[in-house]
Amino acid sequence: MTYSTSQSQMKIPATFMRGGTSKGVFFNLADLPPQAQVAGKARDQLLLRVIGSPDPYAKQIDGMGGATSSTSKTVIVSKSNKAGHDVDYLFGQVSIDKPFVDWSGNCGNLSAAVGPFAIHAGLIAKERIPENGVIAVRVWQLNIEKTIVIQVPVVNGCVQETGAFELDGVTFPAAEIQVDFMDPAEGDGSMFPTGNLVDELDVPGIGMFNATLINAGIPTIFIDAEALGYSGTELQGDINNDDKALAMFERIRAYGALKIGLISHLDEAETRQHTPKVAFVSKPKSYLSSSGKTVADGDVDLLVRALSMGKLHHAMMGTAAVAIAAAASVPGTLVNLAAGGGEKESVTFGHPSGTLKVGAQAKQVQQHWVVDKVMMSRSARILMEGAVRVPSTVFE
Repeated sequence: MTYSTSQSQMKIPATFMRGGTSKGVFFNLADLPPQAQVAGKARDQLLLRVIGSPDPYAKQIDGMGGATSSTSKTVIVSKSNKAGHDVDYLFGQVSIDKPFVDWSGNCGNLSAAVGPFAIHAGLIAKERIPENGVIAVRVWQLNIEKTIVIQVPVVNGCVQETGAFELDGVTFPAAEIQVDFMDPAEGDGSMFPTGNLVDELDVPGIGMFNATLINAGIPTIFIDAEALGYSGTELQGDINNDDKALAMFERIRAYGALKIGLISHLDEAETRQHTPKVAFVSKPKSYLSSSGKTVADGDVDLLVRALSMGKLHHAMMGTAAVAIAAAASVPGTLVNLAAGGGEKESVTFGHPSGTLKVGAQAKQVQQHWVVDKVMMSRSARILMEGAVRVPSTVFE
């Protein structure tokens, strides 16, 4: 048994990691208490308590969470029984103020940290780890049942974590990790759930506007910024301090989820806060990023702002970046048109913290667009390792 209990608290091995522009608590499945090694109420109760939710103050003071969607995350990794894969990766997005863990999607940012964690946790055979070079860790993402290949740099037999790679939205440089999302579209590979590159979305109380509904990386609703009265250069405060705007985006998200087919009734949207995402796009414009860095219109192909868990994201969710890459590669989508139209294999987009380049390999098969692979560079680093403690009464 790898965890222990005292009279008042349970001690569970854990690693606190940053991956991309997110951070979360990582667990080896075998280290969890037996009742939390399987999906269900006990696992959710444990992860909620680890993160410090639900918290009516929305601060997560009594837990590991950072009171934002980017920092209220948990990951469970285990050796994989799936042929051709090294580890299984399960992601849980923990609600801040509600007793709810959303298992409906992946976290693309934390995906970058899964490879390094798997090596540190001893889940990768030592003979596979080079003395110097790069190891491709093949990950089976359990939430969406897709393959992710994480290219982890190794120096002197250990994961290289420090380096000169800079990622907008992360203050300090680190080692670059390439993350490849293989065949990211859901199901049979059709990325557009309605069969259309652009749909009319009718949202009572808001109006009718065009939207690109895509399911690649994560289900996402893309809307032209001007249709909502925005420029595309907005920062977090412009949206998150506007309750009316947040309510509008949540309403759009609910109706979009219904049109995509993720839910059968509008009230079900509240039970899957993690998906779908809502994003608005615009043609390139110059703006001042949240760090004070100037992003010139010539630096980017388009601008994208995306909401996660009801708030505008400070940078860009990794899974939404996959959706952006996939949509940009298909001529005629709103994302592609904002980027100038035509065939594209990569785009650089502006987000509130700066810019990000993403690539995609798209092709048309029997009148359907499919993406074989989406590529992006991230970084990851262990922030703390040891054990988390939760009250022994957590399962009562």
